[in-house]
Amino acid sequence: MAKTKTAFFCQQCGHETPKWNGKCASCGAWNSIVEEVIHKEDKKLVNQIWEEPGQHKVSSQKIDDVIFTEEQRIAMPDSEINRVLGGGLVPGSVILVAGEPGIGKSTLFLQCALQWKNKITLYVSGEESAQQIKMRAERMQLKNEQVYLLNSSATQTIFQEAKKIKPDLIIIDSIQTMESSLVESAAGSVSQVRECAAEFQRFAKLSNIPVCIIGHITKDGTIAGPKVLEHMVDTVLQFEGDRHYAYRIVRTLKNRFGSTSELGIYEMQSMGMRPVSNPSEILLSQHDELLSGIAIAGTMEGLRPLMIEVQALVTNSVYGTPQRTVSGFDTRRIQLLLAVLEKRGGFMFGAKDVFVNIAGGIKVEDPAIELALVCALLSSYEEKPLPSNIVLIGEIGLSGEIRAVNRIDQRIAEAEKLGMDAVIVPKSNAKGLDTSKFGIKIKWVNKIEDVYKLIF
Repeated sequence: MAKTKTAFFCQQCGHETPKWNGKCASCGAWNSIVEEVIHKEDKKLVNQIWEEPGQHKVSSQKIDDVIFTEEQRIAMPDSEINRVLGGGLVPGSVILVAGEPGIGKSTLFLQCALQWKNKITLYVSGEESAQQIKMRAERMQLKNEQVYLLNSSATQTIFQEAKKIKPDLIIIDSIQTMESSLVESAAGSVSQVRECAAEFQRFAKLSNIPVCIIGHITKDGTIAGPKVLEHMVDTVLQFEGDRHYAYRIVRTLKNRFGSTSELGIYEMQSMGMRPVSNPSEILLSQHDELLSGIAIAGTMEGLRPLMIEVQALVTNSVYGTPQRTVSGFDTRRIQLLLAVLEKRGGFMFGAKDVFVNIAGGIKVEDPAIELALVCALLSSYEEKPLPSNIVLIGEIGLSGEIRAVNRIDQRIAEAEKLGMDAVIVPKSNAKGLDTSKFGIKIKWVNKIEDVYKLIF
C-alpha cells in the first residue's frame, strides 16, 4: 500500500514546506501553517480532454518575428462590467471576482448570463441548488434558454460538460467549493483552491473560453485562499459596499488587458443589480439648507469624472490628544493638510478633533480633492457654509500653493453637466485650456489664501 503523502501549506500565501513551522518563511504570518494530504498524478486530465496530439510544440523565437494581433473582446450586456474589464471579455481569460458573502456577486453574474442573448453560458454552482438559482432568475424576471446550470464541485465533470455544450462563458460559483481529483485534501483548503484555479487557467487557455471565478474574502478583506490565486488569474475584480446600503462598487485590482483604475457602480434592487450610469447624482447629497463642513470635489476614477461630496467636522478636543478620524481618504494626507493650514494659514487645528468623511462610502486616492477637503475643514472651523453650487478641484502643496491636476477639462465638463454655477481650479491649469467651450464660470486660484478670500 502506497504511503500517504502530506505537505504543509501556509493559509495566507500558499507557501509549501516539508515540516511544520510556527511562522511562515515566505509571508511572515504566525500559526498559518496547516498539514494537507496531496496526491498528484503525472498526467493532467485537463490536457487529456482539450489538447490534440502534437498541438503544443514549444520553441523559442525572436521578438521581431512575433505576429501581434489586437485582442477581439466580447462585449457583455452590462455596461459597468465592460467598463471595469477594459471594454469586454477577452477570449481565454480568467477573471476572479472577490467580495463579502451576500454582497451580490452571484446575483450580478447570473443576471449578466441571463441578459446575454445568443451566447451559451455554463453556470456552475457548488453552493446552491438548481432550484435556488431558478428562484433568483424568476425574481429578476429574466429568461434565457442558452444558460445551462451545473450543480457539481468536481473540476473534471465541469470540463467534460464544457466540451459537450461548448459555452461562450463559464461562471464558477465559487472557487472555495471546487474539488480536483488530483488533490486529496478537503474543498476550500489551500492546495485544493490552488490546484482548481490552475486547472481552470489551463482549461481557459486551451479552449479559448473565458472563465469567471467567484471567490469569498476573509475578515481582514483579503481573498480567501492563497495569495497565489491573484497571480494565476488575468483579472481581479473587487466587489465592495455595505450590505445595509443599496449601492455596490466594482473595482479592478489587476487587469492584464486594461486599466486598473476603473470603477463600476450598481444599485441593488429587488429585481437584481441596476447599473448606475451617472454616479455623481448618488454621491452628492441633496440638502434643503446650507450646512457647514460640506464641499463638492471633482475627481477621476479611471476615465470617468465624478463629483463627490466631502464632509468635515472640526470640534474642540475633549481629551488631551486630538482625534483624527478619516473615512474614504488617506489619514496621513489629512494630517499633512492640517499642518499646512496651521503653518501657512494660522488656523489652530492642533487643539481640535477632526473628522473627515467621503460621502457615498467610496474610497478616493485622487489628490485633486485636497482643495475641497481644505475648504470643508475651514467651513467647519469657521462655522460658515460653502455655496452648494461650487466645485473645488486642486492639489495642495506643502507651501500652501494649489498645484495643477490632470484631465481638468473632463472635470469641468462634468461639473457643468450637473448644473453647477462655478468651478474653482488651479491657475497653473490655465495653460493650454480652451475655456470658450465651457458655459460654467471658472475661477483661478494660486494659493490657499486666494481661496479663503474668494469663498469666506
